[in-house]
This record gives sequence, C-alpha cells and structure tokens, in this order.
Amino acid sequence: MEQRDTHDRIVATADDLFYQQGFDHTSFADIASAVGISRGNFYHHFKTKDEILTAVIDKRLCDRAIMMECWQAEVADPLGRIERFIDILLVNGDKIRQHGCPIGTLTSELAKLNHAAQPKAVQLFSLFRTWLARQFEGLGRSEDADRLALELLSRSQGAATLYNAFHDRDFLNREVAAMKNWLRTVAATSRAEN
Repeated sequence: MEQRDTHDRIVATADDLFYQQGFDHTSFADIASAVGISRGNFYHHFKTKDEILTAVIDKRLCDRAIMMECWQAEVADPLGRIERFIDILLVNGDKIRQHGCPIGTLTSELAKLNHAAQPKAVQLFSLFRTWLARQFEGLGRSEDADRLALELLSRSQGAATLYNAFHDRDFLNREVAAMKNWLRTVAATSRAEN
C-alpha cells in the first residue's frame, strides 16, 4: 500500500510541477525533493521522465473524466453542463493567471519539443471535444456539434492564454459572459429550428 501511495504522490507532484514550471524544466531531482524521497527510491517507481509524463497525462485524463461525470450527474440539461465547462475559466482563474491552461500549456510545450507523448496529451483536448459535442447534440445541434465543440474549446483556450498574458480579470469575466451569451444563442437557434 505504501508503494502505491508513494507512486501516486510522485505523479501528483509531477503533475503540479509540470504545470507550474513546465515538463522540460522539471527534473527528477525537483520531483524527488518535492515528494521528500531519495532519487534511488524515485527510480524504483519510474525509470524515465517519459514514464512520469505518461502517468501525469493519464492522471489528468482520469481527473477530467471524473469532473465531466460529476457535471453529468449534477446538472440536468446540456446547456447547464456546457456552462460548467465555461466556468472552469473562473473556477481556476488564479491558476490560469499564474501558469496558463494546464492542457494548453502541456500540449504546446510537447509540440515544441517534438515529444512522442504530444499525441497522448492531445487526448485531453479530445476528451473535452467529444464531451462538448455530445452536449451540443443534446441541444439539438447534431449536424454541427463537433464544430461548435471546437469553437468553444478555441474560445476558452484563447481566453485562458490572454488572461495568463495580461492578468486582466475583467477581460476574463467579459469573455466568460460572451461565451455564455453565444451558447444561449446557439441553444435558442436550435430550439427555433425544431
């Protein structure tokens, strides 16, 4: 049991450090020090930094899937569930201001490094894309659900990037409100067509 706890602590710590300082700038020593274990004990759990990266991506995929399952259970209608997605920008605003979007920054960094794990990291966006498309289908927008999902992902990534750059909370609040207005227009258009 203790080995599993140590393994999970390593992954959680690496997740935080990769987000805060980037994958490339985080060393084994950084992670081992933050977890409070020796490098030898560290190597017992992970032989390479790429193994840790894979575990971090898997953790992020699992965490986001659980979050979306909670939204499904807690919110009865697709419109409200999509609004929960949009609200991530506000809920995680302080972290985004300091470090950007954890998904966008990781996929961008891995692309710059031409890293073999970049396609796996893109699965994080794909998870949201698929989930959002299902919500748009629930709003009666089956024919353009994927396009709408990508549009919303694009808008949220743009807002996160600019908030990280300018640290302007009023801008972020306006963008969240604009996305919700856009969403209500999309929903109203689909109701009018049906």
